[in-house]
Amino acid sequence: MGKLVASLILLLGVLFVINNFTHPGEVLRILTNGEWLFILLALVLECAWVAAIAAVYYGVFSALGAQRNYGRLIPLAVAANFVNTVAPTAGVSGLAFLVSNARRSRISSARTMVAGALIVAFDYAGFFIFLLLGLWALFRRGGANAVHLSAAIILLAVALGLVVLLYQGMRSAQALGLALRWLAEWANRLAWPFVHRKVVSENSAQQFARDAALGLDQIKREPRRLLPPLLYSFVAKSLLITVLVLMFLAFHVPFSPGTIFSSFAIAYLFFIVSPTPGGLGVVEGLLTITITAMFVPVDAAAVIVLSYRVITFWFPFFLGMLSFQLVNLKKPAAAAGA
Repeated sequence: MGKLVASLILLLGVLFVINNFTHPGEVLRILTNGEWLFILLALVLECAWVAAIAAVYYGVFSALGAQRNYGRLIPLAVAANFVNTVAPTAGVSGLAFLVSNARRSRISSARTMVAGALIVAFDYAGFFIFLLLGLWALFRRGGANAVHLSAAIILLAVALGLVVLLYQGMRSAQALGLALRWLAEWANRLAWPFVHRKVVSENSAQQFARDAALGLDQIKREPRRLLPPLLYSFVAKSLLITVLVLMFLAFHVPFSPGTIFSSFAIAYLFFIVSPTPGGLGVVEGLLTITITAMFVPVDAAAVIVLSYRVITFWFPFFLGMLSFQLVNLKKPAAAAGA
């Protein structure tokens, strides 16, 4: 909660700075002349993004041999996104929430932890192509700096760590057991503010490893089953970048592919790696700077950024808050297959 309050203060500071560099009359004119049909379409696409994220979850669980109901995965995916937002840890806090939910529902916590790691890995994989395109566009226009590169390196390091963990799990259950024990300790720390108890027993890491190895063995035998969730992750990012395009169209601001890719890359990169919840305050400031560096007037850039964040941050945030309550109010399901 403290981070969220600090982020809101930072956001207010960013808005204050933007206000001093914009003209209220021009901002009002841009808003008044906006094509609200594009805004409505963007909201529809954001709902499609939720469906795509749930499809990633469904595909990953299916690949691990742990069938889950797609309809029930929708609120779970939105709630996990909410937890990742309020406790920014490059996706690991959402993993802790998934393990906690699996334990309450009497579903294999081990396979859920592996599924969570795969979901985070696919999230990064689906984003990397857009990140490379965005950084390339920034380099071409002289807009890339050490902050952008440092954030990209952090994201790459986390992604490589997940890949190494999963690869070790396919090779050695013992190595996976040690890694899962370390992950279990972190999962318990991250989940404590939400559930006030341990969600995983560190002492059962070896049992975790054996259970998780069964799911990873299925992936080794049928690696093609990972292609659908990877595709869904790419579709999810494509939907978000389309929402950004719609913001430019809604407010009649000309754009180039380089402007879109660089703006989206910065927005999503700092959504993940920023120390503030969902990049609150950080994304608004950096994204406004990025768009204005692409020769967009600051008034139009501010309107685009704030509108984009309302749809892609605040809308899923409040939806996730409701889903988090819904998921936690559900009675634990009967013992399910692992």
